[in-house]
Amino acid sequence: MKTKDEMPACPVATTVSLIGSKWKLLILRNLMARPWRFNELRKDLDGISQKVLTDSLRSMEEDGLITRTVYAEVPPRVEYALSELGESMRPIIKSMEEFGNAYKKNLASE
Repeated sequence: MKTKDEMPACPVATTVSLIGSKWKLLILRNLMARPWRFNELRKDLDGISQKVLTDSLRSMEEDGLITRTVYAEVPPRVEYALSELGESMRPIIKSMEEFGNAYKKNLASE
């Protein structure tokens, strides 16, 4: 996790620095439903490269938004899930979903 001094002074900028990329938002959206494995995420997020997914997951784990659980199996199984901090972002993602639905509905009625 970044220190307080490393974060922007503006709280909106702080949030954007944590989840501001298209892929991080979509990863969070998926993890709101259930834990996901790496390859499941890669297949579901059409257009994401393996490198971008790896970098995004690592960054989100370092920032405390998600957890990574490695199961001692052969072959090893790794699952990603929202952390408690990540769960606290649920209202933000829900609001974005509601806005997107309202926007599309408004476009359809024009």
